[in-house]
Amino acid sequence: MSLLLVENLVARYGRITALGGISLHVDEGEIVALIGANGAGKTTTLRAISGLLRPASGRVTFDGHDLTGIAPHAIVRLGVGHAPEGRRVFPRMTVRENLELGAYTRSGKREIAADSERVLEIFPRLRERLEQRAGTMSGGEQQMLAIGRALMARPRLLLLDEPSLGLSPLLVQTIFGVIREINARGTTILLIEQNATQALAIASRGYVLEVGRVTHADSSANLVASPLVQAAYLGGAG
Repeated sequence: MSLLLVENLVARYGRITALGGISLHVDEGEIVALIGANGAGKTTTLRAISGLLRPASGRVTFDGHDLTGIAPHAIVRLGVGHAPEGRRVFPRMTVRENLELGAYTRSGKREIAADSERVLEIFPRLRERLEQRAGTMSGGEQQMLAIGRALMARPRLLLLDEPSLGLSPLLVQTIFGVIREINARGTTILLIEQNATQALAIASRGYVLEVGRVTHADSSANLVASPLVQAAYLGGAG
């Protein structure tokens, strides 16, 4: 059984249909990439999974639990973390306070402290910035904090929305290395990424979204080899 199962998901913003009945699955331990142009429905998909957007129809199942219509905080408690597009850190709060907020659904000070230490091992830069206000940090540091905050909920599934957006090439490599490490430590990942080449390089499988519909679903190797995917998303013509 898949850890995450999305079935015939339809989502709308007013009269505009953002998702026209998409289906996908993520198995335990995988990194799965969701690629597509701006406006294809990638962020909407993650918002529907994490409960930030109520779908018009269809179903989202996580580890056997039907998430459809459940409040976001309850979905976090079930084991789904979400690092949203644009980082969305709390700028006036310190790094430490942002991380503590990531564990707001949990109890058990020892376990939370141990997970905080784990996050700081993954992101040593954050350890140096613990008492700094998040809004004064660089974009790359804020992205590390956004991912670290999501990890503080101890998710089994981590939804990552454009983690490399706006970062320098060097920081992009750092972030993708961290994503691999998080996965190697046991967290399943569903990744949205404009940098399709990088995303498919670390993912086992991928889905291509076009105007709210899945048009390709295959192994990363087959997607990279596809002339249509190359021409549209990988900067080549096949």
